[in-house]
Amino acid sequence: MPARLSAPDVLDLVLDADSYRSWDTAPVEVAADAGYRADLAAARAKTGLDESVLTGEGTVRGRRVAVIACEFGFLAGSIGVAAAERIVTAVERATAEGLPLLASPTSGGTRMQEGTLAFVQMVKIAAAITVHKTAGLPYLVYLRNPTTGGVFASWGSLGHVTVAEPGALVGFLGPRVYRALYGEEFPAGVQTAENLYANGVIDGVVAPKWLRHLVHRALRVMTGETDPFVDERPARAELPDVPAWQSVMLSRRADRPGIRQLLRYAATEQVPLSGTGQGETDTTVLVSLARFRGQPCVLFGQDRSGQSPETTMGPGALREARRAMKLAGELGIPLVSVIDTLGASLSREAEERGLAPEIARCLADLVTLDTPTVSVLLGQGTGGGALALLPADRVLAAQHGWLAPLPPEGASAIVHRDTSHAPRMAEAQGIRSRDLLRDGVIDAVIPELPDAADEPIGFSKRVGEAIARELATLTALPAEHRYATRIARYRTLGLPPA
Repeated sequence: MPARLSAPDVLDLVLDADSYRSWDTAPVEVAADAGYRADLAAARAKTGLDESVLTGEGTVRGRRVAVIACEFGFLAGSIGVAAAERIVTAVERATAEGLPLLASPTSGGTRMQEGTLAFVQMVKIAAAITVHKTAGLPYLVYLRNPTTGGVFASWGSLGHVTVAEPGALVGFLGPRVYRALYGEEFPAGVQTAENLYANGVIDGVVAPKWLRHLVHRALRVMTGETDPFVDERPARAELPDVPAWQSVMLSRRADRPGIRQLLRYAATEQVPLSGTGQGETDTTVLVSLARFRGQPCVLFGQDRSGQSPETTMGPGALREARRAMKLAGELGIPLVSVIDTLGASLSREAEERGLAPEIARCLADLVTLDTPTVSVLLGQGTGGGALALLPADRVLAAQHGWLAPLPPEGASAIVHRDTSHAPRMAEAQGIRSRDLLRDGVIDAVIPELPDAADEPIGFSKRVGEAIARELATLTALPAEHRYATRIARYRTLGLPPA
């Protein structure tokens, strides 16, 4: 187990030197018998604090932020009426002043000396956090060792971004309580930060020394902060008339750059996130906070490096996509979706876990999302897994990107009862970028010179540049205009001109 960080330690780690200003006032009086009064007095003497939480504000590289930090040394960081009131007051002040909020819980849960009254305080804390997020303000959580019980099950699990310190005990039912109730030890290795990260419950495990850097990078994106965009693209060249089957073959090259290269070579900031936050994670997709040429976004996409014919995207991947959509909507920043899939999973598990309904929900959420949206057809675009990420204000495609209901071999099998007609089906179905542009499915083509796999850095930078250009244009438009144009686009797609 890591050594416990105190509340003042956390504030010193994350805030600029001498920038912290306390918001705390004297704790509200609560009913207390002699024993509880003695416990409180001992906790105050031990820690030098008057309650189990500190609240206030400071700056992170000059940016004002509100902070809430638990002190485990004060009655195991437990939350009673007074501590809850202090937390809620701080959250409400952060909301009123438009400040991002960083919370760092460490707690055994609600305060047993106050019983049920302490237990139900989690409701009002969760309500205040929800109002803060509804106002479009960032909420980041750093879970410290240990965080359990009602604290983890309320404000400890509501972050837009949630990370934990290495080795931290994090779980709902504390191991001592489990042992007392069930007469055996809780299974080893389950209630750890690393295990929860691996299972998509939290976004990452971050050493304390990197917390300040993480907060700075995350807020650069989450606050919607933009830099001026200067369009430096060369004059548009004629799009080569490459056969559709050639594009399909090139898109399947093992060394073709994907979303990871896009982040590596084109993003100016990135904060990787993980999973649905509800115990699901999928290696075929990736989600990150990112900035391209000073334009912030939530980036979600299919990761070609995590896919194979045996490993394809399942319903959990689409639930991660919907988490990204919700995050973009709550923060009021753009969403960029990247399509690069050989197809969704065809399995009993995928059917029983709701693959088709998740595709439908992704379509519905994307079409109606309030924030600017950009979709990028980066490579293969096979079936419902590709369609689920397609709807957007602006749809871009790599020159050798393609979109089809099935892979050409599958279409050939249906129509010709063999796969040898796949090149002909690719041509006939209009799947290549040139045809998609003609038919209004996409808005622009990103050149490959002549193939992305032969110029991964240059290609990735062109994709990033194209994303930034569209984001800068879209964010300048009134939201009502964006939404109406998006709905009209899909309402009339494929119809003859009026």
